[in-house]
This record gives sequence, structure tokens and C-alpha cells, in this order.
Amino acid sequence: MTSGKILKTVFFVEILKGLALTFKTLFTPPVTRRYPKVKVPAQPGFRGLHALAKNAEGKMKCVGCGLCGAYCPSKCIHIYTSEGDDHAKIVDRYEIDVLRCIFCGFCVEACPFGAITLSEHYEYSEASREAFYMTREKLLENWDKYFAGPKGERYFKDFWLPQTKTYASYEGQAMFRGRAKGKE
Repeated sequence: MTSGKILKTVFFVEILKGLALTFKTLFTPPVTRRYPKVKVPAQPGFRGLHALAKNAEGKMKCVGCGLCGAYCPSKCIHIYTSEGDDHAKIVDRYEIDVLRCIFCGFCVEACPFGAITLSEHYEYSEASREAFYMTREKLLENWDKYFAGPKGERYFKDFWLPQTKTYASYEGQAMFRGRAKGKE
């Protein structure tokens, strides 16, 4: 050991530096926010409670393709469909077990129709498990509560990646069957 290390060990220099920092900040006001009284709004793009999107006519956008359930790593999305009179799929039940969800957003990215969203709502504590089992009706109500008006349009414009420039083709990009963007 060198003489400098011996002096630091004998005189507890590191401990004294720590105590000096503690005493310096001991009498300053705390920066803790008291949650129920002081609420901080969620940042845009926060992945909170689920909602099923509606189109301009107020109908559900989901067509029952099942891609959101297939991409879900926790397998918390269950879709039950039937065939209608015109051989189109009809979504009978759309259910999400929120307690199993890991809020990864894969369901939002997988949906080609923009039918499933994650709202910025984060205050949803309940005493029973049944409240966290979202049915189609609850999910459509969540759209009305948290995405009413232009907020829903902004969500898809800003946070739904397939509609952003990230996935746009560029000049000279290899395309199937020789089709490039803008050429039919």
C-alpha cells in the first residue's frame, strides 16, 4: 500500500465525503411528488390501457384477422369470429386479459387496420380480477373516453408506425413484380 491509500483508510476520507454530501442536502426541500395530490400527466405515446378504435361512422375498425393475438408474446388477446351472410368475418368477442399483458405494443404494430390502441391512461386499480378482463364493449368505451375527437387521429398519425415515413419505400428499392411506389 502507498502512503496516500493508508492516509485515506486511516482518516476515512470516503466516508467523510459521503457525510459532507448528506449534510449539504439534509435541509433542502424534498423533490418527491405526493401522487394522489400531485398528478403528472403521461408522456405522449405512453402505453397504458387498451382501446379498440372506431372509424368516422363510429363502427369498430377490427375485422377479426387475429394478427394482434398472434403477435402477442403473453397470449392475452382472444378473438372469436364467425362468418356473416356475405361471407365476411364478424367479430363476436374481442377480449384482453390486462393482468397478463406486458404492454409491449406489438398488437398495435401488428394490426394492419389500426384497430387496437394503447391509451395514455395509467390509473386503473381495482379490487377484483374481473375488472381487468376487457371485453369488446369495454374496449370500445375506452376509445370514447381516451381517444375522442382529434386525439385519436393524432395517435395514429404520430405513434402508429406503419403510417409513418419509417416504412415508406424509396427510389430504386427492390419491389415484387417490378412495381415501385407510384407506378401501377
